[in-house]
Amino acid sequence: MNSNLDRFKKDLESLIEEGDRLLLAMFYELNPKEFLLELKKNDESSAEEIVKGLPSFKDKYQSWYSEALMLIKQLLPDRIIDFISYYEKPKSRKTINYDNYKISDYLQSIKVPFTVGPDAAIPQFKQQLAILESAKRRFESSLFDIRQLVQADLFDSELDEAEELLKHGFERAAGAVSGVVLERHLMQ
Repeated sequence: MNSNLDRFKKDLESLIEEGDRLLLAMFYELNPKEFLLELKKNDESSAEEIVKGLPSFKDKYQSWYSEALMLIKQLLPDRIIDFISYYEKPKSRKTINYDNYKISDYLQSIKVPFTVGPDAAIPQFKQQLAILESAKRRFESSLFDIRQLVQADLFDSELDEAEELLKHGFERAAGAVSGVVLERHLMQ
């Protein structure tokens, strides 16, 4: 049986992989010819396959962002403001320039002729991806609060025991075990 920690690591890895694919999609959307030329330099046979497998950044970013945001809230709460700042427009922004162009501007196809274009969103997304990748270290660091994950695994195994008791007709015992798990969870 996989632990919650293993599931979290797997989910984080798939979220990072999806982010990498979104970054490639962004490069492709901004400059398809140059992107294809670069791919063909490395491996001409798979260039078209890679392009076919790319998601649409504008279609898939919001779901990626929502999931990544929840993960950052859980694992790196001190970085949540940074993560959001790369997406949201500052409320005090009067003009758009390269420094304050955000991913939300890219999603709305906002361009300011002779000043800033959609390529200004690339560094913003790279920073979001870097924050997400830094969450991997939390799983390996001794500073990571592993207590909650171990406790969740313990609760899962105790609930499995309660389910077995219930299957064999020991309703009161199953209820008592479940009640203890619930009580400990609520105390935290």
